[in-house]
Amino acid sequence: MTDTARQRLEAVRETMRSQGAGLMAIGPGAHMTWLLGFHPHADERPCLLLIGPERETFLMPALNAEGSRAHTDIRFHTWFDEDGPATALDAALAEAAGPDISLVVIDETMRSDFALPLLDRLSGARHLFTGTTLGPLRMRKTEAEYRALKENALINDRAFRAGFAAIRPGISEAELGDVIRAHQSAAGARPEFTIVGAGPNGAFPHHQTGETRLGPGDAVVIDCGARKGDYPSDMTRMAVVGEPPEGYEEVHAIVDAAVEAALAAVRPGAVARDVDAAARSVIAAAGYGRYFVHRTGHGLGVEVHEPPYITSVSETVLDEGMVFSIEPGIYLPGRFGLRLEEIVIVRSDGPEILSELPRDAFRVAA
Repeated sequence: MTDTARQRLEAVRETMRSQGAGLMAIGPGAHMTWLLGFHPHADERPCLLLIGPERETFLMPALNAEGSRAHTDIRFHTWFDEDGPATALDAALAEAAGPDISLVVIDETMRSDFALPLLDRLSGARHLFTGTTLGPLRMRKTEAEYRALKENALINDRAFRAGFAAIRPGISEAELGDVIRAHQSAAGARPEFTIVGAGPNGAFPHHQTGETRLGPGDAVVIDCGARKGDYPSDMTRMAVVGEPPEGYEEVHAIVDAAVEAALAAVRPGAVARDVDAAARSVIAAAGYGRYFVHRTGHGLGVEVHEPPYITSVSETVLDEGMVFSIEPGIYLPGRFGLRLEEIVIVRSDGPEILSELPRDAFRVAA
């Protein structure tokens, strides 16, 4: 087990003790990757990391055991398809925590057919999800996590520049996305998502990139990210082909001002909803409030979307090391959409932006 994994397991146990929890159960996914640096193949076969007050153990499908052993020395309770997981689960529970558990923390992302058999065996035990235990630990990034996120942000910056250089009238959304993904891949990152929305398509915040071809007067939303190692990037910038559509310059200035207002509200001790309000109030004051149709931001870490969420109702108190997006937008149906997104880390004196790419729209001749 790595030193990082040991430290994180101990930090989890401290939060469990503070909550009075006797067991935490984690399925293959982002929580397990954050804790151990890997997760076994995730399919329908029950696989659980069980963390007790003093010991941790795995319920492990036998066909995944050998491959997983290369990544961890945690004890496995293996089970074969012909036998089923019930006996191995009982043995794993007995080793991790014993029979008398009054409160268990459940990975809210695991399959229900993993969680329900576990809860059936813990008769009378209450359960929590990880939002009050493991979740707050993941929100505060270490220096190593920051370096990984910064590296990915700079890879994305260069990929966007390559994409901008490829823009010309007639190129399709999909072809432009291919250019960006190729640059991400050449830099050793795995493309995670690609949104390219040209003209009216940009008014759909999660537009499905397709065969629409860029033409004169199009404002183009480009929102892409890629993952090198365990951590991803995420950024949105704008491009304009030829003369911008009517009203574009005004809307770009409003959205950029909303980004700046949100940045000014980020500091340790601030409440997430106040950051959302700072961005939203700029857009509302300009008369476009009903066209800002989503939250201001989301956390970024092992997952592209994770806590903290920067919403109008979030009571999360910001702290140093938290990483999240600030991405207000205005979406005008049938005309264009405009979103500008920065990823920031909270420092003692305010936010540090990870990208080094300006928010000005890239302009290409028609």
